[in-house]
Amino acid sequence: MNTPYASLAGKLLIAMPAMGDPRFERSVVYLCAHGEDGAMGIIVNKPVTELRFADLLAQLGIPRPDKGARDIRVHFGGPVEGGRGFVLHSGDYEGDGGSMRIDEDVSMTATLDILRRIAAGQGPKSSMLALGYAGWGPGQLEQEIGQNAWLTGPARSEILFGRANEHKWTAALKAIGVDPQTLSSSAGHA
Repeated sequence: MNTPYASLAGKLLIAMPAMGDPRFERSVVYLCAHGEDGAMGIIVNKPVTELRFADLLAQLGIPRPDKGARDIRVHFGGPVEGGRGFVLHSGDYEGDGGSMRIDEDVSMTATLDILRRIAAGQGPKSSMLALGYAGWGPGQLEQEIGQNAWLTGPARSEILFGRANEHKWTAALKAIGVDPQTLSSSAGHA
C-alpha cells in the first residue's frame, strides 16, 4: 500500500547545531519543492557581503532609475548553481511566465524581468535574491531529518523577507517553540 508523499514545500528547514556542513551552519532554508524525486530550497539568512544588488544589475546591464529604485540584499542561496539567481517573493507578483507558485503567499522567479521590475521600484511587495540553491536527491533530505540535522517549521514572512539575517535562525527556532539555548551540538536519538 502506497502512502501519499508528505511534501515539505513551503516550510522552513532549520539547521541543528551539530550540522556537519559549514555551508549550512545555522542556516534557515525555505523549501521551494519537495517530492519523491528530491528537494530544492533557498537559504534565506546568509547575505553575500561582496556583491550588492546594484553591482549585480550593472553586471547584467539592467539600468536603475535615478528615482524610485529599490534595493534588495543578495544572498547565498545554496551550493548548487551558484551563478544562477532566484528571487523568492510574495505571492502578489505574477511574472511574465517563469514564476513558480510555492503556496498562496510565496512564489519564486528566476527571470531577468523580475530584477528589472524590482530595480525600477515595481514588482513584488516583498522579495529576496539568492545566488544558487540547496538541493537534495531522492530520500536524502528525509535521511538528514532522521539524523537530526534539520528541524522543520512554518515559513513566516518576517523570516523569509526580513532584513535581520543574523536573527532569522533564532526566530525560526522560537516559531516552533524551541529555545536555541537548549539545543545540544551532539546528535542522538532517544
